[in-house]
Amino acid sequence: MVKKVKAIVITGYGTNCETEMAHACRLGGADQVDIVHMSELIHGEYQLADYHFLNLAGGFLDGDDLGAGQAGAHRFKYATIKGTGERLQDQLLKFIKDGKLILGVCNGFQLMVKTGLLPGFDHNYDNRQISLTYNDSSRFEDRWVSLQVDPDSPCVFTKSITNLYFPVRHGEGKFVTMDDAILHRLQEDKLITMRYADPKTGEPTAEYPYNPNGSPDAIAGICDPSGRLFGLMPHPEAFLHRTNHPRWTREELPEEGQGVALFRNAVDFIRENIL
Repeated sequence: MVKKVKAIVITGYGTNCETEMAHACRLGGADQVDIVHMSELIHGEYQLADYHFLNLAGGFLDGDDLGAGQAGAHRFKYATIKGTGERLQDQLLKFIKDGKLILGVCNGFQLMVKTGLLPGFDHNYDNRQISLTYNDSSRFEDRWVSLQVDPDSPCVFTKSITNLYFPVRHGEGKFVTMDDAILHRLQEDKLITMRYADPKTGEPTAEYPYNPNGSPDAIAGICDPSGRLFGLMPHPEAFLHRTNHPRWTREELPEEGQGVALFRNAVDFIRENIL
């Protein structure tokens, strides 16, 4: 019997990119993709243990009250599974221990950092060390950005990828750390997977609007040391087909959008290392 790659996409409480995220998983080769409301996890109707690939989609989780992703992070950390006494966080930590994959995009990235899943230093996935705060522009940024990918990053999702072009849609995307030592370790361990880049040179930049939020070292996305947990502010699920590109009528583009490659890398890793 052929084993299936199973992906779960979490929705609810303001999330609004779950359909695109699920479609990206299917295009990447996942055999089963379920969109699951977070309340269904809390009520025990679904279990993370039944899946290989957890997707935390973008949106406006809980209206971004108390800071983007903050209320959702408390739900993940402290909600108890109905009838079991087990925390949802316990399922999440077991999911990571079993070598599975987690992708958080935009609000999903904010959720990951505020639960403590990233940066995941020394297998510590329960201690918040970084955050994402208001853009330097003091406004919501909705634009496409050029991205440089670090080829030396351990990130599973960006294997063999060098440059990307994705949209951002956020008001709180500026990357901040508790202290300079954390930023230094991210740099030294090559965990800064993706940086905002100048479209002319392809090099990381602090210049607005190419760096849309003012993140230091142009940080657009990071992974944990295993490379299996990845969070980013730009939306790969928003570029799955050439017609998603803002200049698709003026440029010769491949049929497949660049975002699919991240999901295909995830599915390939699962087939090779987990099934």
